This record gives sequence, structure tokens and C-alpha cells, in this order.
Amino acid sequence: MNYDVEANGSSTSEMHATEGMDSCSQRNNTITATSSKSEIPLHVTGIRGRILTPAEAEKLMKDQSFVSDYKQKKLEREAQRNWDLFYKRNSINFFKDRHWTTREFEELKSCRDENPLYNTERCKAFQCDLTKDNLLENVPADSVDVVMLIFVLSSIHPEKMQLALENIYKILKPGGCILFRDYGLYDHAMFRFKSGHKLGPNFYVRQDGTRSFFFSDDYVAQLLTSSSYEVIMNEYVFRVTVNKKEGLCVPRVFLQCKFKKSKKSLSTEVISTADF
Repeated sequence: MNYDVEANGSSTSEMHATEGMDSCSQRNNTITATSSKSEIPLHVTGIRGRILTPAEAEKLMKDQSFVSDYKQKKLEREAQRNWDLFYKRNSINFFKDRHWTTREFEELKSCRDENPLYNTERCKAFQCDLTKDNLLENVPADSVDVVMLIFVLSSIHPEKMQLALENIYKILKPGGCILFRDYGLYDHAMFRFKSGHKLGPNFYVRQDGTRSFFFSDDYVAQLLTSSSYEVIMNEYVFRVTVNKKEGLCVPRVFLQCKFKKSKKSLSTEVISTADF
């Protein structure tokens, strides 16, 4: 049985997936182990979520105090500023190349340099707030085949997530889809927040003022179907991050989904991809 293992740390040169995951599971009893799917061990179906350790369950039970309404409103007002500062501090150093996207989402395999029809003159880059800026001011209605929401929705206040999805719906072609990946419920990052950082159920604020939401499959399904999308795929992704130098083995949980806009008419246009 193979497992998906991510190895970190300067002293780590290789990681045998089976051995790494088994030892982690036996020591910590923290995740549900499932077999790989051929060469792509990221999709896990039929699993409702990660199994908590007793210590994690106790932590969640005790952490019931929320950030004050005053501070929450302040965080909402300063959300854009906090993220601007985050990107200014981290620039391109914080992010890894997402080569796995073309492996996970077949819709992207023909994009960019591999596509002879790719033309930079047809690309339009612009900044907007998905929760309030009308995308139709920059993108024609019913014109986009694919929208990528990769670790995007978790940074938006839960009360405004549906506004963002409805905004995107207007520019998607009939039959166009959203490719979604974000933090899953009970991801290791969720337990790193100390007391006093909870904004609401599964919603937290970091030290720098940026916020993060942790999704369950049911929550995402309800959110998307309420905005008139059809569910194509909605699965948990289980990973293990191993740092041999620090002796750490932590479970990561993400949610990977694909939703499409109902087909109202057939399109014969050449497929192009838009990435937001």
C-alpha cells in the first residue's frame, strides 16, 4: 500500500512513502490511511474526514472563545491591507510552483507553454475584490472555461463566500467549471492557532491579521449548489508532511473539488483557460 507523503527539511533527501506513513500512523493515530490511486495518490474518496487524536478533540472542545466583534469588524475592514502586506513581505519566496495542478486537473494539461494556441496578448491581468467588484467590468459574460480557486476562498469571510461564487458564475461559460482546492477540516494548521484566534466555527485569524477558513465537504457542496453550480468532484486530500531534521510528522488535509455551471447551450469555441 502506498501513501502520499511530503518530505521537508534540509536533512531530508528521500522518503519512502509506505514506511513514512505507516510509522506516522502507528505513533500518532492521527489520520485515516487509504491506498493510492495508481500514480496519483492524492484523491481519497469515501472518507468523511480526518480522525482526531484525543488531544486534538480536547483542544477543540476547550477553544470556544471568539475574537470580539469590534476586532472582527476591524479585521474585515483591513483585510485587503493585511493581505497586501503579506504579499509584500513574502513576495515569491513563500509559494512553491504548483506543478501538481496539471496532474490533478486534466482541464489544465493543455494550458500555457504546452498549448500552441496560447497567446500572451490575449491575457488580461487585473486586481479585484471578488466579493464586491463586478467581474463583468473586465471579463465578458459567459466567456470563461475554467476558473481556479486554489487557496482563495479560505481567505474570504464565510458571509461573503457566496458573493464571490455568484460573481464568478456570471463570467463562466455554460458548462464551464471551477477547480477548487483549499484547507480541509482538521488540517494540522487548524490546531496551530492558539486560544484567542478563533473568529467563528472553523474560522481563524493569524498573527499578521490574515484569516483562514477550514472546509468540510458538506460545507463546500452546500455553498456551491446554493450558487447554482453542479457538483462534479468533492473529495478530501490527505497528505503527511515529514521533517526528518525536526523529527516531525504532521497530517495535512485539503479539499479538492470541481463544480460546473449548468449547460444552457452548447459552445463550439476553442477552449481557453482563465486563471483567477
